[in-house]
Amino acid sequence: MVCIMRKWTYFRSFFFFFSIVGPGIISAIADNDAGGITTFSVAGASYGYSMFWTIIPLALLLIIVQEMCARMGVVTGKGLADLIRENVSLQLTVLLMIGLFIANFGTTVAEFAGIAAASQIFGLNKYVVVLGSAVVVLFLIIRVNYKYLERVFLALCLFYVTYILSGILAHPDWQTVGWSMITPAVQPLLNYWVILVGILGTSITPWMQFYLQSSIVEKGIKISEYVYAKWEIILSGIISMGISFFIMLAAAATLYPHGIHIETADQAAIALEPFAGQLASLLFAVGLFAAAFFGAFILPLSTAYYICEAFGWESGVNKKYHEAPKFYIVIVAMVVLSAAIVLIPSVPLIPLIIFSQVVNGLMLPFVLVVMLYLINKEKIMGEHANSAFYNFICWLATILLIIVTMIMVGMTLWGFIQK
Repeated sequence: MVCIMRKWTYFRSFFFFFSIVGPGIISAIADNDAGGITTFSVAGASYGYSMFWTIIPLALLLIIVQEMCARMGVVTGKGLADLIRENVSLQLTVLLMIGLFIANFGTTVAEFAGIAAASQIFGLNKYVVVLGSAVVVLFLIIRVNYKYLERVFLALCLFYVTYILSGILAHPDWQTVGWSMITPAVQPLLNYWVILVGILGTSITPWMQFYLQSSIVEKGIKISEYVYAKWEIILSGIISMGISFFIMLAAAATLYPHGIHIETADQAAIALEPFAGQLASLLFAVGLFAAAFFGAFILPLSTAYYICEAFGWESGVNKKYHEAPKFYIVIVAMVVLSAAIVLIPSVPLIPLIIFSQVVNGLMLPFVLVVMLYLINKEKIMGEHANSAFYNFICWLATILLIIVTMIMVGMTLWGFIQK
């Protein structure tokens, strides 16, 4: 009887875990957006397996940062922007929101640019596909409640399997790959460091933290359920960086040995065909479209969450338009303007996207430091504040990320000025 009860407890915990799944895995996987795919593809094509050692440390950093956000959301029942507004100065809150809006808007433009690029690989009219995607995004966010919208997001996560298949079809040398994962192979080349910093910068972004905490609040996860949310964070960090690994693998095993250099993810998809076959190329392109489409949902939604929270406005997908008008206005404005900009031939997309990356890089240190300040306030977190040992790990990770993002900003600006 005891054995049966124990098995029932395990099964119940197992099924309850899957009822909690959503916020963590969506925010982590969505970070492999059009920009992230481009960065990892370029890394693999340019330097083969030599950057694979970054995957495990990045997975740990991602888990640490997201775990803090998830814990704050569960304990306080408030989004990150809400907590910043209530516990930090209003002036800093406004400045953060302005910076984050600029960064998210530029990234949303990059997502629609990714949709346009992927559609052209399939020989489709980019105007029809981009406009159609914008309509679908707005319709689902406005008309569908959070429970069903989350299922749409989880379904989109499944499309990232295409990158795993592309990596396998590339037929890499698995022994070399395994060794590269645990052996840093740093090269004394400026471009190597530019790409390396880009990898670190694209793996952990400010919008992820705001989206994760807001979605946990909207899902209504309780403190008694946090252990399941914590396991989801750990699992999602591993899966997210695993996808990044396979994106880089597909390019490293095929393009690098033949000296083929690329600058964008769609170029990587096309270049794969002669070496890994048409199926691998097709899967990579499908993954690019799905990732960009996914990002076109998440970025406007994340932006609307934190802007409304910061100014005390009603927000949430479960609310009707008349209950949270400003929330939906932000989403509609971002989607419509981003799609329109991508379809205007004369608009210089590259400077806009580069500028948004720079702003993102400047915002991340502030967001991380504010997060650490909030999670250590006993008034907010009580017994769930960071322990001394965990604080040491978090501050170490934060300082590393601050250094990396500052280098990324400097290199990005220098490269842009040189051009």
